[in-house]
Amino acid sequence: MNRFYSPMLNPNYEGVNLDDLCVATYLIGATKYEDPIVKVQSIGIEQTTGSWTDVAAETDEVRALYAAKVIGIYEVPDYENMENVKKDIPEDGTRFYVARVGYPVANIEDNIPLLFATILGNITALPNVRIMDIDFPESFVSKFQGPKFGIQGIRDLLGVYNRPLLNNMIKPCTGYTPEVGAGLFYEAAVGGVDIIKDDELIGGDRSFNNLEKRVQMNMAAAAKADKIKGEKTMYAVNITDEVSRLKDNAMRAINAGANCIMVDTFGIGLSALRSLAEDPKINVPILSHCCFGASWTVSPYQGVSSTVLTKLTRMCGADTLLIEMPYGKFDLLPFKYRKSITTCTGKFYDLKPTLPFVGGGVVPGLISKILDDAGNDILLGVGAAIHGHKMGPQAGARAFRAAMDAAMKGISLSEAAKTNEELRVSLEKWGTYGEETVKKNYAI
Repeated sequence: MNRFYSPMLNPNYEGVNLDDLCVATYLIGATKYEDPIVKVQSIGIEQTTGSWTDVAAETDEVRALYAAKVIGIYEVPDYENMENVKKDIPEDGTRFYVARVGYPVANIEDNIPLLFATILGNITALPNVRIMDIDFPESFVSKFQGPKFGIQGIRDLLGVYNRPLLNNMIKPCTGYTPEVGAGLFYEAAVGGVDIIKDDELIGGDRSFNNLEKRVQMNMAAAAKADKIKGEKTMYAVNITDEVSRLKDNAMRAINAGANCIMVDTFGIGLSALRSLAEDPKINVPILSHCCFGASWTVSPYQGVSSTVLTKLTRMCGADTLLIEMPYGKFDLLPFKYRKSITTCTGKFYDLKPTLPFVGGGVVPGLISKILDDAGNDILLGVGAAIHGHKMGPQAGARAFRAAMDAAMKGISLSEAAKTNEELRVSLEKWGTYGEETVKKNYAI
C-alpha cells in the first residue's frame, strides 16, 4: 500500500488518543486534480518523521509513535462526484480543503519554538496553507502556568469589580521626557483611568526617557491622583527590549515601584513572554501588546489565524492582551474580534482568563457597542480620545467614565450627554456608533 494511504497515518478520529496530539486545522489549496490525501500527508510527514522520499530509518514503529496523523480532510464545497468537479472548477482553478492533522505531543512537549517548527515549519513557504486553529490537549497545556493574575487578579489589585476597566495610552507615543509623561499620566489618572500604559513604541530605556525615572515619576503621579479620585491606578511600563535585557528591565521597573509591566509580545517572542510570566520574582501583571502579530494573520490563505495567537499568548502568561477592534482604525472582521475575546475569557483547562484589552481608535461613542460585544470584563484601551479631548485629558477620561456608566445602565449616550459636558464634547467631535460613521475619524 502507498504509505500516503496507510491507516496508520490516516486513522479514524475515533481511533486516536486526542490527549497525545496537538491537532492543527489547516486551510489547504490544491490544484484541480491533485490528490488531497497525498497533499495533506506530505505536510504531515514533512513536519514529523519523514521527507519527500522514503528514508530507511523511518520505520513503521517510528511512524506509529511520532508521525503526524491525518484525522480529517474536508473539501469546501463537499464534492462527491468528479462530474461536478469537472463542471465547477476551471482547469487552472484551486480546490480548498480543511484538514485536521494531529502532531504527537511527544514531538513538542512544552517547547514553543518547536511547536512553531512542527505545526507551521517549512510548510508556511507553500502557497495556500493557513493554520486556522490548534486544539491543545490538557497534557500539553498543563505544563504552562498561564496568566499569574488574569481578570480576577487585576480586579483585586484595583479594587474594581462592578464595571469595565479603563486604560489610557500616553500620547504622544514616543519622544517625550519623563516629566512630560508624568504630567499627562496625572491628568488621565485623576480623570478616572484605571490602568495607564506606555505606548508600544517606547520600550525600555530611551536616550530621552530613562526607564527607572519614567516609573518613579509616573508612580508618583499615580499616588497623587489616587488620593484625589479615591481609586487605584496601575501603570504598565513598557520593558520591551532585546531578550537578554528583558528580565533586568522587569526587575528595574519593579524595584522602582512599577505595579504592572508591558511587552510587545511578537517582537520579543512568546517564549520570552512565558519566561517573564513564570518567573516568581516578577510579581506584577503583564500587559501583552499585539503589534506585529497581524503580519502573521492578515492573509486569508497563508500564515496563522488570530485565534491561534490568542490561545498561545494566554498560555504563555498574558494577564491582559490587546485585541484590535473592527469599529475603529482597523478593518477587522467582527467575528474574529469576538472570537479573540471569548478565547481570552472562556474555560481553557485550568488557565486563568486573560483580560481582553480592546483598542484601536476607541472613542466614547463606541462604548455601548463594545460592551454589547464583550460584557463588563473588558479593558477599554483609549489613547487619543483622552489626550485629544479639547477640554484636556481629565475631561477626556471623565467622558469615558460617563459613557461607561450610561451604557451599563442602559441609557443612550446621547441622553447621557445632555447632563455631561465632557461626554457631549466627545460625541460631538467623534460621533456615536449607529448614529453616524465613526470610521470617518481615522486616516488609516
